[in-house]
Amino acid sequence: MAFQARPEAERVAALRAAEAKGFALLDAIEAELLVPGKSEKQLEDEIRALAADRFGATAHWHKRIVRSGPNTLCIYDENPPDRVIGADDIGFIDIGPVFDGFEADIGRTIVLGGDADKRRLLADMEDAFAEGKRHLAENPSISGREFFRYIQGLAERRGWTYGGVIGGHVVGEFPHKHLPGERASFYISPENAAPLDTPDALGQRQHWILEIHFVDRRRGFGGFMESAITLD
Repeated sequence: MAFQARPEAERVAALRAAEAKGFALLDAIEAELLVPGKSEKQLEDEIRALAADRFGATAHWHKRIVRSGPNTLCIYDENPPDRVIGADDIGFIDIGPVFDGFEADIGRTIVLGGDADKRRLLADMEDAFAEGKRHLAENPSISGREFFRYIQGLAERRGWTYGGVIGGHVVGEFPHKHLPGERASFYISPENAAPLDTPDALGQRQHWILEIHFVDRRRGFGGFMESAITLD
């Protein structure tokens, strides 16, 4: 696939629009589909149908992820056994719908019931996400490696473990993974020594998704959230 450079204002507008539609889809999932007693696989199938029927999203740039309970400890590449969502549970949803040729990537944790530790995890992740976004805005030339270590510290300072092997990635025109360039430069990870404000292979600004995946391995649960942090 041949990519062409686009005006930055056009790219930002398209990415913002895609993300807004992604959040609207996620809001509908939480309000209408997420209920105890439903399996993760059933909810994932319903998400696919809702995305297509109501939001016109028939392409997804990554697999739709629904995780609950101990499955929230798993990273993206893992495929844990299907599980029924409980009444006093924690879970997260990670979707990557494509709208008008641009990618959205939205992740959200939902706590069902009143467990204080699970609710504290959610509050800590929201606080850490805001802190991570500020840190990148104040240090735009930080490397992917350095920013990943910083994100790990966000978890540790709040008494959690960082559960992921990356802390985010670029997002853009679909499929961004086919852009020319070194694969490691697309990720906030220990393998990326490049500054995050390095232009892409087309000379465009790279836009970044931040991932927050905090876990408590002793109690057997975690949480996940993600969205873009460079579109303001």
